[in-house]
Amino acid sequence: MQLYDNPASPYCRKVRILLHETGLMDQVHLTTVAGNAADPGTMPVTVNPLGKIPCLVRDTGPALYDSRVICAYLDDLAGAGLYGTGSARWDILTLEALADGMLDAALAIVYEARIRDEAMRHEGWVEGQWDKIARALDALEGRWIAFLSGPMTMGHIAVASALGYLDFRLDARGWRGRHPALAEWFAAVSERPALQATRPA
Repeated sequence: MQLYDNPASPYCRKVRILLHETGLMDQVHLTTVAGNAADPGTMPVTVNPLGKIPCLVRDTGPALYDSRVICAYLDDLAGAGLYGTGSARWDILTLEALADGMLDAALAIVYEARIRDEAMRHEGWVEGQWDKIARALDALEGRWIAFLSGPMTMGHIAVASALGYLDFRLDARGWRGRHPALAEWFAAVSERPALQATRPA
C-alpha cells in the first residue's frame, strides 16, 4: 500500500501512529507530498480529488481518505480492535471526532497566518478557533481524562496527535497551564515508541 503523507501533518501522524502500534508499518510505502488549497503542489489530486492527505492507495479498490476512514480500515486489517465494541465504540469515535475538531481549528489558525495576506487576517475569527480548542481541552481534562487513563484506543491516538500539533505549531498558547492532568497523560503517552517515531518535523 502507498500512503501519501507529510511529516508535519497531524492527520497523517494519526495514521502513522496506528501503523506503528499495529505492526503494519512495513506494509506501507510513505510518499511525502506538500501543498494547500491555494497551491496543490504535489498533493495526490489524481487519487483524491479533494487534494488532501493522508490518502491511502490500496492494492485493490479505490484510494481511501480521510484519516478517520484510513485508520478504521487499517485497524480492521490488523484486527487491532482500537475502535472497540459495544457502547465503548461510541465513546472512542466521539473522542476521535473531538480531537479532529481541535486539529481543524488549529489548522485554521495556522493557515490564517501562513496563507492569508496580513491585511485580510481576522483576529476575532482566529480567537474563535482557539476558543473551540480551549473548550475541547477543558472537556478532555474533565469528562475524558478517566477514559484516557485506560487502554490505548483510536481516541487516545487522535488526542495525542492533536496535543502534539498544539506543541508543534501553537506552543505559545500554553495549553498545559489549565490542564495539568491532561499534560501528565500526554507526557506519559508520548513515551510510547509509536509516538516517538512519529514526532512532527
